Amino acid sequence: MLPLFFARRYLFARGSTNAIHIISGISVLGIAIGTAALILVLSVFNGFEDLLSGLFGYFNPEIKILPAKGKTFEVSEALLERLRQTPGVALVSETLEEIAFFEYEGSQDFGVLKGVDGYYARINDIDSTISDGRYGLREGEINYAVVGAGMSNKLKLRAQSAMAPLRVYMPRQQTGPMDQPFTVRYAYPVGIFSIQQDFDNQYILADLEFVRDLLDVPEGTVSALEVRCRPEASVASVKQQLASILGQGFVLRDRYEQNEAFFKVMRLEKWMGFAILTLMLTLMAFNMVGALWMLVLDKQRDIATLKSMGADERLIRQIFIGEGLLLTTIGMGIGMVLAIGLYLAQKKWELISIPEGFVVSSYPIAMRAWDFVTVTGTVLAIGLLASLAPAARAVRVPAYWREE
Repeated sequence: MLPLFFARRYLFARGSTNAIHIISGISVLGIAIGTAALILVLSVFNGFEDLLSGLFGYFNPEIKILPAKGKTFEVSEALLERLRQTPGVALVSETLEEIAFFEYEGSQDFGVLKGVDGYYARINDIDSTISDGRYGLREGEINYAVVGAGMSNKLKLRAQSAMAPLRVYMPRQQTGPMDQPFTVRYAYPVGIFSIQQDFDNQYILADLEFVRDLLDVPEGTVSALEVRCRPEASVASVKQQLASILGQGFVLRDRYEQNEAFFKVMRLEKWMGFAILTLMLTLMAFNMVGALWMLVLDKQRDIATLKSMGADERLIRQIFIGEGLLLTTIGMGIGMVLAIGLYLAQKKWELISIPEGFVVSSYPIAMRAWDFVTVTGTVLAIGLLASLAPAARAVRVPAYWREE
């Protein structure tokens, strides 16, 4: 408590040189701005991560079951029923996807044809992402297609005005010299979904049996099983139970693992931004080094008096380290209040907007308690390091100091 008492008195001492107060104020301001910037940068990355996680949820299931080898596998009704009866499982959907060639009124492009069953729309609520037309797969003998927004632009189709069928070409598995190399089927585009570019630019959804017929594969052939868990269930627990049922011939991935590379890159960018701002904050802390150094020079008589009264080097060091940490804490507190204020303003008034065409109108932002802990530790560490040199200089002031 004694070092803090002296540190607080020196901080607000009226007898100190005005230059010390000015430089101290500048250092506090720099720490405040740096702290606010660190919190806001982390919060913006958090916002984008939450936004994209939600968008991926419209296409990627909570758990995806894939074959350990090969592209497809056959699933029996008995196995499907057993999986659906697993505690915590709400729905299981069969899907089958393959690269195909598409043609619509003269426009052509490659994409991924994904066959889905009737449960699919309830797995991920993809019907809520329809931006044009409606969600539908089949009516009687008529097959429909739901097209990604990017694919619809490439093929120049609009669901509400689509009159011609979409031609789907799939290479035959085995052909003779006189056989046609492609199987051709037709589906009418009735809807366009818009989720995220990675999905919108390559996927077209169709009825599962339509895709099986196109690929000429047996009943029960799938490329994946997609699972939706009950709201109260733990995804990790359900995943473990399903893995024990299926055995070693399958790979189970949760939503994070399905987009692991993307999230790793995003988190790398987040912490690189944090590191750059930390470096800038470290440079700003040199103002505090200067302020503390000038304070040591200004208080040499006081330091000598304290030493002559029995103060040891540890006490002197603690006083000036405490002075640095006090300046740091004040700046950090101001910065955190500033960051929270800007966060609330962005949430309410959307101060920084995003150009049209994106799924949100303004920059998403989300604050997390752990970010405040990280920033607090980082800023205090910088303040401590900035205080060490001035504190070491204060220790070297002789006990019998004489003013020249």
